[in-house]
Amino acid sequence: MTIPIKPVFDIPRPASVPSETGTLVNRQFLQPGAVALTTLPPLSLYIHIPWCVKKCPYCDFNSHEAKNGFPEEEYLAALRLDLERALPLIWGRKIYTVFIGGGTPSLLSAAGLDRLLSDVRTLLPLDGAAEITMEANPGTFEAEKFRSYRASGVNRLSIGIQSFNHQHLQALGRIHDGTEARRAVEIAQTHFDNFNLDLMYALPQQTLAQALADVQLAIASGAPHLSLYHLTMEPNTLFAKYPPVLPDDDASAEMQDEITALMSAAGYQNYEVSAYAKEKHKARHNLNYWQFGDYLGIGAGAHSKLSFPNRIVRQMRYKNPQAYMQAIAQSSEIEQSTEIARDDLAFEFMLNTLRMPQGFAVNLFAERTGLQLTSIEQSLQQAEQKGLLYRDHQTIRPTALGMRFLNDLQQLFLKN
Repeated sequence: MTIPIKPVFDIPRPASVPSETGTLVNRQFLQPGAVALTTLPPLSLYIHIPWCVKKCPYCDFNSHEAKNGFPEEEYLAALRLDLERALPLIWGRKIYTVFIGGGTPSLLSAAGLDRLLSDVRTLLPLDGAAEITMEANPGTFEAEKFRSYRASGVNRLSIGIQSFNHQHLQALGRIHDGTEARRAVEIAQTHFDNFNLDLMYALPQQTLAQALADVQLAIASGAPHLSLYHLTMEPNTLFAKYPPVLPDDDASAEMQDEITALMSAAGYQNYEVSAYAKEKHKARHNLNYWQFGDYLGIGAGAHSKLSFPNRIVRQMRYKNPQAYMQAIAQSSEIEQSTEIARDDLAFEFMLNTLRMPQGFAVNLFAERTGLQLTSIEQSLQQAEQKGLLYRDHQTIRPTALGMRFLNDLQQLFLKN
């Protein structure tokens, strides 16, 4: 993510910025060190469904086994109350994307999903072309239920395939087998024009040929979007406690290189570290994250990032589902709420935007952080000198070397 700075990056800003109500705030009254945004970024909605059939040994997400079912009616009521209470923070702002994640959201009944999206439409101004994504586990696929999901308004599906190989699915602790994985793809093809398949590689005892076979099957399915993740040992997971035998670094690096070449040859654009899309099928919800947009998160453990004219705030709901529903009943569902410090904004922006090989438009930095690009000039120069970053008068982006050593590149923007 190199060029003359003064005339390009020193962009003048108006004396006033929009307030939360759409009026103007005079910059001369802002506190020293405060953020001063001239416009608010696009807003997305994230809804967390925290239950799953079985906790996978590699998973560090906020998910809880639904051993005897889960309280769908009570939880949906809590989600509506959560959303109602959050409205003053986003009043008047349109929602461009919705993502229902988990856990396993496809555990919701057809009627439950319909109720959820009806509540969203009642309370929020959804963009007419809003992307509405729902995560689904192949072990929960029922054709009729997914037909109902589509009729309720879900227009994009994200399916956690992980592998088509039964041996590897067993090693990952998945509840589905290869046959169910293929059937899930067939159902998605029938009811959805836009869907994503999640796959993992560098799995326990996986060979290069096996990793490529998974990707080839995914490509052959016609999926317009693939998310390809390297299996990692996350803290506080069963795999972290009892590590399986994994391919070594050289073998996993070869897998990554071969997969990237295979995806490119098949016409997919690698537009984020792990995301590949056909033309016009990039995940708009995820792009909003990576471009440092705003998102309201509701549900157990959901995170929010919300911008105001003079500050940017992060929030987190209570993680445990029961604790969350109890907190909702007591009007205290937000466990943490912190303002992003001005000195941390550049790093947070770069942490997200540098995940995109195509980079970002030069003016996006000032637009989303309220800072001048000159404030990170030293870090930009260091990144260029190391060969990790390219910039011109329009774009800042990681080089191929920068993508390979992305953590090193991002850390250059972290202030001590």
